[in-house]
Amino acid sequence: MKLVLIQQFVEERNRNANIQLLDVRENYEHAICSIGAIHIPMHEIYNRQKELSPTKKTFVFCKSGRRAEAVANLLSTEFGFKEVFAVIGGIQAYAEQVDKSLELYD
Repeated sequence: MKLVLIQQFVEERNRNANIQLLDVRENYEHAICSIGAIHIPMHEIYNRQKELSPTKKTFVFCKSGRRAEAVANLLSTEFGFKEVFAVIGGIQAYAEQVDKSLELYD
C-alpha cells in the first residue's frame, strides 16, 4: 500500500485506463458527491472485496484519506492486492483541486 497525492492520481488516471477507483465512504456521503468510483463502504469491504480485481492498480478514496489508508492496507495485506494506493486528502482534495463543481460536506 502506498500513499499518493491527488495530482499523482489524476496523472495516472489520465494515462492508464486500466485502473480501478474505490470509494469507501458511507452511502450518505456518496449521495452528496461521486467521481464514478466503485462504491463499497468501508464496513462492507470484507464481504464485497471480490467485486474488485486484485490485479488492477487500485486507488482508494474516502472523504479525507484516513479510511482509504486503512482499506488500502487491508486490501494489500489480507487480500493480496499488489498495487493499492490511498489518495491523500480524498474526495475533499479532489473537489478542491480537480473538480470544483463537486459539493463539499462536513
